[in-house]
Amino acid sequence: MGGMERPVRVLFVCLGNICRSPLAEGAFRKLLRERGLEDRFEVDSAGTGAWHAGEPMDPRARRVLEEEGAYFPHVARQMTREDALRFDHILVMDRENLLEVHRRFPEARGKARLLLDYLGGGEVPDPYYGDLQDCREVYWMVEAACRAFLEKHGPPVADGEGGA
Repeated sequence: MGGMERPVRVLFVCLGNICRSPLAEGAFRKLLRERGLEDRFEVDSAGTGAWHAGEPMDPRARRVLEEEGAYFPHVARQMTREDALRFDHILVMDRENLLEVHRRFPEARGKARLLLDYLGGGEVPDPYYGDLQDCREVYWMVEAACRAFLEKHGPPVADGEGGA
């Protein structure tokens, strides 16, 4: 089977990196853990804006990730040119942020797309001005999209394997 392959690098992007992209990152990390694929992927998230850089994720997002068994330590950060060059897949939550990624990082063209493209299209709504239930609904949405992404870009699942 050869030597170690380079992990597939996946970056989740939203506006401030405190709600949607950490929810997606946590959901994806959980799916990888459940399938024993953590060593096959490198996962991170970032925001197009710097307003929340250095801050923890939104407390509602943290609570949802804890409820779902998907919590991970997180500090918000802004996307960089290095990210655009380094990551294989840049999965963005909405069209406005996708346009911003393409505008600031031409290197991301061909790598950046909307996360919900894996569910047939659409945008992940921003739960920032909503409540805990809005964060839960965003989690379920991004988890489904992450599952579809993994089915397309992950290793084939052998019979008898896979998550619940």
